[in-house]
Amino acid sequence: MMTEKDFLDVFPQLKVDPELESLLGEVKVMKVSINPQKDCLRVYVLSRQWIHKKHIYHLEETIKEQFFANAPLRVKIIEKFQLSSQYTPENFLDVYRQSILLELKQYSALEYNMFYTAEITFSDPETMELVMTDSVVARDREHELVRVLEKIFCERCGFNLKVHPAYRKPVESKGRKNSELRILEEARQILLHSKVGNKNSDREAGEDLSGQGMEAPFDEDRMIGADGKEQRPQGKNLQNQDTDGGKQPAAAQEKGKEGNKGGFRERNGGKNGGRGNFQKGRYGDGPRPLKRSDNPDVIYGRDFDDDAITIDSIAGEMGEITIRGQVTSVEAREIRNEKTIYMFNVTDFTDTITVKMFLHNEQVPEISGAIKKGAFLKLKGVTTIDKFDHEITIGSLAGIRKISDFTTSRMDNSPEKRVELHCHTKMSDMDGVTDASVLVKRAYKWGHPAIAITDHGVVQSFPEANHAYDDIVSDYRKQYQKDHPEATKDEMKQVYPPFKVIYGVEAYLVDDVKGMVTGSRGQSLDDPYVVFDIETTGFSPVANRIIEIGAVRVEEGSIVDRFSVFVNPQVPIPFKIEQLTGINDSMVVDAETIEEVLPKFLEFSKGAVMVAHNAGFDMSFIIENCKRLGIEQDFTYVDTVGLARMLLPGLNRFKLDTVAKALNISLLNHHRAVDDAACTAEIFVKFIKMCKERDIFDLNVLNEAGKLSEHTIKKLPTYHAIILATSEIGRVNLYRLVSKSHLEFYNRRPRIPKSVYLQYNEGLMIGSACEAGELFQAILRDEPESEIARLVEFYDYLEIQPIGNNMFMVRDENRDNVTSEEDLRDLNRRIVKLGEQFKKPVVATCDVHFIDPEDEVYRRIIMTGKGFSDADDQAPLYLRTTEEMLKEFEYLGAEKAEEVVITNPNKIADMCDRVCPIRDGKFPPVIENSDQMLRDICYNEAHAIYGPDLPEIVSARLERELNSIISNGYAVMYIIAQKLVWKSNEDGYLVGSRGSVGSSFVATMAGITEVNPLSPHYLCGECYYVDFDSDEVKTYSGRAGCDMPDKICPRCGKPLKKMGFDIPFETFLGFKGNKEPDIDLNFSGEYQSKAHKYTEVIFGAGQTFRAGTIGTLADKTAFGYVKNYYEERGVHKRNCEIDRIVQGCTGIRRTTGQHPGGIIVLPFGEDINSFTPVQHPANDVNTDIITTHFDYHSIDANLLKLDILGHDDPTMIRTLEDMTDLNAREVPLDDKAVMSLFASTEALGIDPKDIGGCKLGCLGIPEFGTDFAMQMLVDTKPKYFSDLVRIAGLSHGTDVWLGNAQTLIEEGKATISTAICTRDDIMIYLIGQGVESGLAFTIMESVRKGKGLRDEWITTMKEHGVPDWYIWSCKKIKYMFPKAHAAAYVMMAYRIAWFKVFQPLAYYGAYFSIRATAFSYELMCMGKEKLEFYMAEIRKKGDAASKKEQDTLKDMRIVQEMYARGYDFMPIDIYRAKAHRFQIIEGKLMPSIDSIEGLGDKAADAVVDAAVQGRFLSKDDFRDRTKVSKTVIDLMDKLGLFGDIPQSNQISLFDF
Repeated sequence: MMTEKDFLDVFPQLKVDPELESLLGEVKVMKVSINPQKDCLRVYVLSRQWIHKKHIYHLEETIKEQFFANAPLRVKIIEKFQLSSQYTPENFLDVYRQSILLELKQYSALEYNMFYTAEITFSDPETMELVMTDSVVARDREHELVRVLEKIFCERCGFNLKVHPAYRKPVESKGRKNSELRILEEARQILLHSKVGNKNSDREAGEDLSGQGMEAPFDEDRMIGADGKEQRPQGKNLQNQDTDGGKQPAAAQEKGKEGNKGGFRERNGGKNGGRGNFQKGRYGDGPRPLKRSDNPDVIYGRDFDDDAITIDSIAGEMGEITIRGQVTSVEAREIRNEKTIYMFNVTDFTDTITVKMFLHNEQVPEISGAIKKGAFLKLKGVTTIDKFDHEITIGSLAGIRKISDFTTSRMDNSPEKRVELHCHTKMSDMDGVTDASVLVKRAYKWGHPAIAITDHGVVQSFPEANHAYDDIVSDYRKQYQKDHPEATKDEMKQVYPPFKVIYGVEAYLVDDVKGMVTGSRGQSLDDPYVVFDIETTGFSPVANRIIEIGAVRVEEGSIVDRFSVFVNPQVPIPFKIEQLTGINDSMVVDAETIEEVLPKFLEFSKGAVMVAHNAGFDMSFIIENCKRLGIEQDFTYVDTVGLARMLLPGLNRFKLDTVAKALNISLLNHHRAVDDAACTAEIFVKFIKMCKERDIFDLNVLNEAGKLSEHTIKKLPTYHAIILATSEIGRVNLYRLVSKSHLEFYNRRPRIPKSVYLQYNEGLMIGSACEAGELFQAILRDEPESEIARLVEFYDYLEIQPIGNNMFMVRDENRDNVTSEEDLRDLNRRIVKLGEQFKKPVVATCDVHFIDPEDEVYRRIIMTGKGFSDADDQAPLYLRTTEEMLKEFEYLGAEKAEEVVITNPNKIADMCDRVCPIRDGKFPPVIENSDQMLRDICYNEAHAIYGPDLPEIVSARLERELNSIISNGYAVMYIIAQKLVWKSNEDGYLVGSRGSVGSSFVATMAGITEVNPLSPHYLCGECYYVDFDSDEVKTYSGRAGCDMPDKICPRCGKPLKKMGFDIPFETFLGFKGNKEPDIDLNFSGEYQSKAHKYTEVIFGAGQTFRAGTIGTLADKTAFGYVKNYYEERGVHKRNCEIDRIVQGCTGIRRTTGQHPGGIIVLPFGEDINSFTPVQHPANDVNTDIITTHFDYHSIDANLLKLDILGHDDPTMIRTLEDMTDLNAREVPLDDKAVMSLFASTEALGIDPKDIGGCKLGCLGIPEFGTDFAMQMLVDTKPKYFSDLVRIAGLSHGTDVWLGNAQTLIEEGKATISTAICTRDDIMIYLIGQGVESGLAFTIMESVRKGKGLRDEWITTMKEHGVPDWYIWSCKKIKYMFPKAHAAAYVMMAYRIAWFKVFQPLAYYGAYFSIRATAFSYELMCMGKEKLEFYMAEIRKKGDAASKKEQDTLKDMRIVQEMYARGYDFMPIDIYRAKAHRFQIIEGKLMPSIDSIEGLGDKAADAVVDAAVQGRFLSKDDFRDRTKVSKTVIDLMDKLGLFGDIPQSNQISLFDF
């Protein structure tokens, strides 16, 4: 026996962690004994606080290790608790339950499970009702569990408790049920993918489209990674299956290599025999048969049974090998002798290799039908090193067979599915690498009920996600309609799959809500204030209780009264709180309860403003208790933390003791309410004085003064937070937040202040996000519990993530508070505990950045390209199945894991409505009376041109168009365009039309376009005589009026105007108004900004926005990323493998921008955020330009988009008019001299040899001045203006001229007049052949977009006599120009060409001023000989010439032509020269200042401005006044531009 002693006196050298050490300070040792065998030391202890069994076990081990390490002795602690009267068996069970479970687990698994699954209630304070699941085992062990529990509660804790056992019927275990269902599903999947299962796989795969089964109608997200780690087929014997070839064992590979040494030559007839696909004598002179096998799976050659090797094992020339794989790309290249090289890349996801076949042209269709992108093949051929790129390829193919898809896909086989609430896409700022559509379709395929899209700071992936969802809905409805044929259209509109997309953002949150005054009503600083502090049992106002209130009343800046009282919480005070505050149960047990104390405190505080340090925490308890007691209160309260931030900006921390010290105020007994309140009151009194010194006398002014400025918010740290839209209102509010974060708070990233979130949080839900969230960071920083509580209260739900996501913390040597995986688990446990404490749901998310584990390689490469040193240590940020996530979080226990993985995420998803991110409907701007206005404008102009009695053809066309335009709601668009064009013309600038708007006669009459789309006709401007119908005029059908010969009016003898381009209106709007029109206008580049500003005049400020664009990682850049990544690591990858990996890296968002001329118009009364957020282009905070956040294509069906483009041609025209005082509109479009420029140089008066052999005179003419266009002119020999229009159409199309019309013209099958040159040609020709007009329009639209021809269209075309060459031509076309666009361009070009012939100096001056991109005074203005010397030097370099040298040569050719025509330059006079424009002076051209090498735009302006101010005294004076660099001044001096100006303006004695 021994007397009672303190535990730490009995074990004085014991070393334990501080938390346990403080707990042991309350423990007494009552007795220490040892058993007779001397192998067990028993320590009997008594504690005033309960101690968790985990601490007892740890203590036993620690005593053993530290005191009896070498002794065969175990230590056993027998604890008793002397608990306060605040404890009851019921509330004790609440806090001690986990300890009991741990103890039972150590004792017996049976008793543990019985207690774990039992339902426990207390019928009275001393009776526990223990309801267990009925079983033979439970009834057998019942007495033992009751004995243990009564022993714990009665002997250990001193309660008088009786345990009454009872039983309930067993319910099937949810976990077991799920496991069994999962096993059944996995078995079904295995059967489905087995040989037996595959017999019916086609039928089965399409049966269940609901998303609830495991098969879905999408396979584009099949697991195809870059390194193929998880692409292997499963099962032991798959390598021997014929269908997929498998991977050879090493021995088999070696055997294969040996066999190839002889066997290949024997089969293929010598070393090169395998390449003899076209050997004569074996199959005659024609092509050999493609197949030599009856096996229907054989595509080429003979059948074979060889095992396949993996592509990554191919090293060097290995002879004949067999591989299997998926085709990733195909290319057919025609060579001579009517043969084709057919090349395709094959990957087995370990590597990629190129396969080459030589085929006769007639064999290509059959092969291309079978060997196409996505096909799975097994092939046998010979490895050879390609002589062009020196890489291993496979050729000399012995055989190719179709095989089934051998890749494996992860499936979610859990009967109850999770929801992923944190996903990043390729829009997540060079971070995510998966398309939104792939994520959405995968989640649906797995049967998940929803998925959330949450990119970093942006919502630009929403449209793509929505398109994917629309596809799902469409397929689901098709299946539903099939299953429910009686469903009506209206009913079908209400049918949706059991799946939705949740739209959100991972925001960069800024905590700016630690404000000063809440609920201010403008109270004076001299009004009464109650400064108070509370102590509580914890940090949740909902779960915890107040134990002390201390308060001081301040009036007119002085302390006038005090309030101090303990509060009985009616629950035990936790040990941690006792340690912190010094308040224990004995101090509060006899105190009044909150029901009695709170009314007294409120009476004390009556008429006063509440004040506290970190007032949000203290007031949350007061408010919650008022609510609990039904006391209605409307508080105003002031936070001294916020005051300290404003008044003491020099402090780094604003804890109460820190602030008190800064103000020389004493703080005794910190963390006692009465003392803290008194200290805070003194602080507040000083703060009142400081506020008054700043002229702050009331709370409204104080709040304004304390608001964080935008500048301050931009400097504060940001934390991640997930914001989800739960409704349509929430979607709009989310867009508002995104807009504000980009426009008002952007600094390196778009920031959302908490105050702004709270302002717009209707319909939104906010989660705590990942390790970069403020809650996780606060826990890592060991922030005080009060701060943790404040943060937790802000969020609607909390988030935890897999351990692997945060392993970088463990690897970080500078982080000492997280050193193991268990530390990371503890962090997650802490968040789960906070969720329980504050009644916040906790969800487990993956923080998805790529969809499958193997796709991490794409992110690894991107992160390396961005310079991250740890890019190779990629976290497993892939989309996990429900099973994978349950396994990940099993350390939380089965029930809690299911709650965070399945239950809570589904609850969150259920709280989110189905939301469409793109507002439905069209919202054109409204211009009052626009319909009648357009009609009046058109008829007024028509009468002005065609006279009071309009010709039938004119009035009929006008009416037809106006009816279609007005009835479809497009009149506003025309009026807008009309206003913009008229304004530009009024300001002296012509406007060129783009696109097919010139097809509209209404557009012509409204002055929007100069192109008259009527058929060619004569018109008299005097007597209004017209001729549309004479035989002579009709011969020009399909051409241009200016092609017709000149004629005199038969009525009045005046010359007739020649008009019309014969363009059908339907090209623009369709036959039923079913084509969305687009009015594109080419304004002068120097007038474009004024046109943009004028849209604000038309619609009002804030109603127009620039059309936003999204810049993504392009193939070329991605190729560089991938190639550099592997080269830096010394790994060689074939280009075809790099190309495959590149596909996973492209499309990733890099930046944002703006359409060069796109303007989005918002109707009055609408909020742009209901359509799209807005931002600055490329997040440039220094520009006032605001663009749409979404790519404009996403919303151009909802809002009107104007294309107000800048173009050089109108600027050239304006410059030419200014230089000549001529009106460009009066230039005739049928001048023979001008037309001759497109056939010879004769009109220029020079010989081709004078200009380097150039045969034509159209150098520098828009549309026709390039070598490519000039060769087209040579080939086609145009004679008329309409021929030029057709050539312009050819040159602007894709695959319209080269390999198409050019070939047909060369072969004599077509001419420039019959070949397809513009999109209109197709529709007009097909209608002329008798094809129905609507179908002709549809075919034209398909062909011009590169979508080709359907088989049924080809049949119809042939039935109507369309020749094969025409059909062949249609199939080739990828993109086509509209005739109206080509006509508008050629009209501009022709006018410029006229000036070139008749006003040459003006032409060259305008060209060098506007179009020249690399003009150099030094290289081009020193005479013809020097010029041609420099030209020869550049030409010697050939393809090695730089881009700048190529541009310089282009400009040199125009200068050479000018010299050849006998014109010259005048030296630059720095006092007369203009900054950017050439001038005609004394029959010569004076270049502009900026033509001097090295002188930019601003420097040129500075020189001109300085010259206006007076002559330069010296070169030093020139430099001082213009700020031009010494290098440029030396060059100007060398060129003699300074004349006799001295070096400096110092006066010498010798000057006198």
